[in-house]
Amino acid sequence: MTGGRGAGKTRLGAEWVNALVRGFPPFSGGRRYGCLALVGETLSDVREVMIDGPSGLSTVARRHRPRFEPSRRRLVWDNGAVAQIFSAEDPDSLRGPQFDAAWCDEVGKWRYAEATFDMLQFGLRVGERPLQLLTTTPRPIPLIRRLMDDPLVTVTRMPTMENANNLADGFLRTIERRYAGTRLGRQELDGELIADRPDALWTRAMLEAAPVEAMPEALQRIVVAVDPPAASRRTSDACGLVAAGLDADGNGIVLHDGTVKAAKPQEWASRAVALYHRFGADCLVAEVNQGGEMVAAVIATVDPSVPVKPVRATRGKWLRAEPVAALYEQGRVRHLKRFAELEDEMCDFGLDGLSSGHSPDRVDALVWALTELMLGKRREPRIRDLG
Repeated sequence: MTGGRGAGKTRLGAEWVNALVRGFPPFSGGRRYGCLALVGETLSDVREVMIDGPSGLSTVARRHRPRFEPSRRRLVWDNGAVAQIFSAEDPDSLRGPQFDAAWCDEVGKWRYAEATFDMLQFGLRVGERPLQLLTTTPRPIPLIRRLMDDPLVTVTRMPTMENANNLADGFLRTIERRYAGTRLGRQELDGELIADRPDALWTRAMLEAAPVEAMPEALQRIVVAVDPPAASRRTSDACGLVAAGLDADGNGIVLHDGTVKAAKPQEWASRAVALYHRFGADCLVAEVNQGGEMVAAVIATVDPSVPVKPVRATRGKWLRAEPVAALYEQGRVRHLKRFAELEDEMCDFGLDGLSSGHSPDRVDALVWALTELMLGKRREPRIRDLG
């Protein structure tokens, strides 16, 4: 269970353990669990958060509160169930004991995550159906990435806003204003696993280094780039649509990601034309490798007055994208706001494309737009008042 700050992860873990110990459905499956492990970052965290915290086991147990025996490092219920406590700072302490269930909290913070998790697996060996629950704010450590990719692991996510009724209004307003859409916000509030690919051309830090705080008063040029799909089937690639502009200092600003998935030609052409008019663009820059003259012809059926500049890819996607990524490294390109899907694709674009194997349609459109504005032949600037 990955979740944002204040989403209720600790409460969930405590309720889950309580249900197993007392045999409550649906978690227990009609049986009572009696030999459990509680594993936290430190022993202090187990006691102060998982046991005695405002959402901990002692609180949710109500009248059937377990007693804590600090000298034996264990929690004991009146029905005989016992939960031993362990620290991720000491993986070897999990050698020897055996369990029928385990609750692991804030796994993303564990110092020896892999070793602690591995030792726990060898101990989950009693009972009819050993269970374990991991609650954490996700961080891209190897253990979490491996578990989230494992088909035998059930993964669910709890955004902070789902627990808004139990959180202070001032807290929610502040964090939304400051962190919404950022990498930190998506990780700490939405419970998403945000990871950079080692060989990617872009990094999260690069994209968040210099956001645009407001739309510039004037732009020299504006284009909308179109990367049309090869087909319009439901399973085909998306149509990349990205609007970008060039400010008075010659810097690029990404204005909008309007990419549409599995669209028919008339649909993506209508979206492209609508973006052209919305931003008062100079032209549509359209890749024609897949459709040739058909691309301009389809756009003309929507609005024949819209100028279309055809571009043809003669090099691989990586080679085309490299000089555009260099512009980001130089601080010459900024995003008007956080474009989560576009930026996810950028930070997953490596030498062999996207890790999913899908076509990088958003990246392609971005590259065509910024190439036209910043890497193409120099044009006489045409100052555009956007006020």
